Amino acid sequence: MAKLEVLDWKKKKSGEVEVPDQLVNDEVRKDILHTLVRWQLASRRAGTHNTKSRGEVSGSSKKPYKQKGTGQARQGNLRSHLLRGGAVAHGPHPRDYSFSVNKKTRQKGLRSALSYLYKEGRLFVVDDMTSADGKTKEMASRLKDFGLSKALLIDSGKDEKFARATNNLSTFRYNTVSGLNVYDVLKYDNLVISKSSLEEISKKCGVQ
Repeated sequence: MAKLEVLDWKKKKSGEVEVPDQLVNDEVRKDILHTLVRWQLASRRAGTHNTKSRGEVSGSSKKPYKQKGTGQARQGNLRSHLLRGGAVAHGPHPRDYSFSVNKKTRQKGLRSALSYLYKEGRLFVVDDMTSADGKTKEMASRLKDFGLSKALLIDSGKDEKFARATNNLSTFRYNTVSGLNVYDVLKYDNLVISKSSLEEISKKCGVQ
């Protein structure tokens, strides 16, 4: 078991919590991290790009001029991709960019990301994630005092006031354990998780 310090929002130690060693001391697999980032970004792509082929471009299919004797290159019709206003040759068409990654690989990748931040000293556990008034100004001051300028905040359940307070902070992202993913963990400089979310995170990472 690994021991993690539990901090208050003044960054003072308020206790300790034990987590499975595999959760924060696992091997950092950069190849898996790369695969999972590609997987997430590919799944977000709309794939709605489209170009018209010769059969879809409007215009006459009549031969514009005779084959020989004009001194010009031969042309079959005005919809050719060689002519202005014609079709696009080998252009993109709607497609699905997503691909599948098995569950064990996703779990391994998440453990790798958590272990990487832990070894870098950029993973913090706090007592709770609550806000008394839900004001952005107070939250910005609290996070600044904690020494954070860009961070992912993960809690076991969503606190409405805390969510409202962080909503307008562009360099911070507040989410529940269900939304924890490799891309966000690597995108933000730091990861702050609540003490109550550790058990759920362990299950999500496939660690008992």
